[in-house]
Amino acid sequence: MTSQEIRAKFLDFFAKRGHVIVPSSSLIPDDPSVLFTTAGMQQFKRYYTGELDAVKDFKKKNAVSVQKCFRTSDIDEVGDESHLTFFEMLGNFSFGGYFKEKAIEYAYEFITEKLKLPIDYVSVFAGDKEVPADTESERIWESLGVKNVKKAGRADNFWGPTGSEGPCGPTSEVYVRGVEVWNLVFNEYYCKTRINADETRIDAEGKKILTPLKIKGIDTGLGLERLAMVVQGKPTIFETDTFEPLLKLLPETMPVRTKRILADHVRGVAFLISDGVCPSNKEAGYVLRRLMRRTMVYLHLAGNPVKPVHLFEEVFENCERFYPELNREVVLEVFDEEHQRFQATLQKGLRELARAPTLDVRSAFMLYESFGLPYEIVKELGGDKAKDLKREDFDEEFKKHQEISRAGVEKKFGGH
Repeated sequence: MTSQEIRAKFLDFFAKRGHVIVPSSSLIPDDPSVLFTTAGMQQFKRYYTGELDAVKDFKKKNAVSVQKCFRTSDIDEVGDESHLTFFEMLGNFSFGGYFKEKAIEYAYEFITEKLKLPIDYVSVFAGDKEVPADTESERIWESLGVKNVKKAGRADNFWGPTGSEGPCGPTSEVYVRGVEVWNLVFNEYYCKTRINADETRIDAEGKKILTPLKIKGIDTGLGLERLAMVVQGKPTIFETDTFEPLLKLLPETMPVRTKRILADHVRGVAFLISDGVCPSNKEAGYVLRRLMRRTMVYLHLAGNPVKPVHLFEEVFENCERFYPELNREVVLEVFDEEHQRFQATLQKGLRELARAPTLDVRSAFMLYESFGLPYEIVKELGGDKAKDLKREDFDEEFKKHQEISRAGVEKKFGGH
């Protein structure tokens, strides 16, 4: 079963069960508290709180989607067997239409009957001082014949919110062949950070408070790439039909980790640019520039065995039928402009990197600021010279630089 067939089967399954198919939202969310869309529920956030009415907007209380997602926390991990920056999230959602029983029954039916997969075990929330144990989900799973029900705490079986505040609740995770494939979130609460009386700052402990939601909701998520790995019986996500054509364009002699980074990053770059992100030195543009320059450096160090355009063409071929917003012309134009801009300084930067006797955070930042060498490349190529270099220190140095630059602008234009 191909990834496209899995995607279509999921949408069809829920459409036949009273869910409206909602297109993916942009990777740039309408939420200033987060940089990117990281989960399927983000575009539905205000339906859970009652600010928006699903029946008015969708004619139904239930929805299903395949959401484009991007997670910056995984950039440094890309190259192993499971981490991605850009991925697709399958999800079914309900805003007062149904709750735990139906959500669990749907998950069980889709996994065991439509995909013909065995469920190894499931997990439910064990409870704590603030939220009671989810005995209801445990009972429902057992009634369906799933006897291996494990219990876990808040770190594993309580999800949300996305951003600084929002809907959240206990979860139930479904494991198939040892892999977590589905996370069912039971949105029962609204999480908000407690604010001091003057409403100007968070209290000393940053205490989070939970209040019950008037409308209980369902928010589920399955990573398409991970699900395809399980369905197709592959040992890693990079051997599924989504990534295999990309990897075949790269030479066999190229290190596996490098090939995986390139395969991941060209997808992320294509989708970010298509959703309106431009390379820059701040926020989403900075993340895009990191991906683009990592791609360029890894290809350069490998002797440029394949032109970037050929990698992007494979992404378009694989994805544009489902995501018609992919803009081939703009993606190639933006990448080429950044490539031309970066090549002028790359060689100088690599020479400076090779000459440096040691690489501390200041010298690493100088290589970034003066030559555009990403932190990851300095760390990787620096070897023993960069053994004490840490990402958090580099980010702190970057933040200091931003503050100095901002102060200079204010002094120039602010008057005092």
